[in-house]
Amino acid sequence: MPDNGHAILEADKVSRHYAMGAAIIRAVDEISFEVRAGEFVALLGSSGSGKSTLLNLIGGLDQPTSGAMRVWGQNLAAMSSEELARYRRHSVGMIFQSFNLVPRMTVEENVELPLRLAEVERGERPARVHEALRRVGLESRLGHRPSELSGGEQQRVAIARALVNRPTILLADEPTGNLDSRTGTEILTLIAEINHASGTTVVLVTHEEARAARFAVKLLRLADGRLVEEQKPN
Repeated sequence: MPDNGHAILEADKVSRHYAMGAAIIRAVDEISFEVRAGEFVALLGSSGSGKSTLLNLIGGLDQPTSGAMRVWGQNLAAMSSEELARYRRHSVGMIFQSFNLVPRMTVEENVELPLRLAEVERGERPARVHEALRRVGLESRLGHRPSELSGGEQQRVAIARALVNRPTILLADEPTGNLDSRTGTEILTLIAEINHASGTTVVLVTHEEARAARFAVKLLRLADGRLVEEQKPN
């Protein structure tokens, strides 16, 4: 899917509403924006502003109530379940606040998991896993389990797992939320390095504006499900 210098992501009046009894919860309400290939964009806002819902719409994990979320001009809502699964496996990498590593698996097995799901040839997997772990500085920890790693190391493993399928878009949902300030800055620095080195498009969800402004080229501020400000840090 080529980007040709155009928007890789385009939200066109995207809404995601939920019915709770007689009430309608407007988690995302008519949001429009563009993200160009290779950009590092941060979604800012307090808890409940719609950041994570919007990230799930970009990742194809949820469908909008109205409007369109387009990737390379293709409306995700118009894709078949097979096409969406392929998009999630091959084009998107996701990083979560809680790491989401499988406790019983080693570092190597955790990072290999997306390759197994994407049915990458067995013989190709070790080199891909080692490459991803080398990029996050954990190539020497292949046989360790998550419980033997620090929080920062676990998040580095989660980043390696997100990168192993060489995604075009990296989605990070509060990736520093469970880390101390110094480790959190190290993780964001690593994500920024990946963005610069490989041209991977990054969409980061965070409530830490000062830190986001250090790394992102565009800040999208959400409040009550709406986009209230779009700015570029100096």
